[in-house]
Amino acid sequence: MTNTTRLSTTTPEPSDHPIGGVQHTRRVASVLASKSFATLATVSESGFPHSAGVVYVWVEGSMWIHTMRSSRKGRNVAHELRVAITVPYRRLPAGPPFTLHFQARAVLVAMDDPAVRSLVDAGRLKHIAGHGALDEPDGVFVRVTPTATIHSYGPGARTLDLIRDPLHSGAGSAPAVDVMKMAR
Repeated sequence: MTNTTRLSTTTPEPSDHPIGGVQHTRRVASVLASKSFATLATVSESGFPHSAGVVYVWVEGSMWIHTMRSSRKGRNVAHELRVAITVPYRRLPAGPPFTLHFQARAVLVAMDDPAVRSLVDAGRLKHIAGHGALDEPDGVFVRVTPTATIHSYGPGARTLDLIRDPLHSGAGSAPAVDVMKMAR
């Protein structure tokens, strides 16, 4: 006797809790402000993509990252201001991590720039400016500001929906301008 499993070809009913709106935007803003790890995707002058894990702080509607001006990240941002960001994080012990992902505009900001000095003096960049980062002669900050929409997988989704249909539940979006206002 063989054990056969019949796969269902029907899709579960969609959740009656759509992911979007003001509450979802608040969730996205809260995640951006409370997390500290992201991947930064850039493109070189030769057109080659590069992705790197970075530690960040969210301050005044932007993501701030410290790097070296001569690093691949620094050179790529100096050449091309358009970047992409993914913020992965765990909420459930199993399954894929939740994510926020968005396109953004990145600019290099000198360590002696008045805006940076003000943030450093107020202690707002301390999590990325420690361990001698401010003493690096080649050091620079990258200010990443989302453009258009911040997309997400997971925040606001019901766990049961994610378990039943992970491919069709959990996706959402929030207007970047609204997220930036809420996550200051």
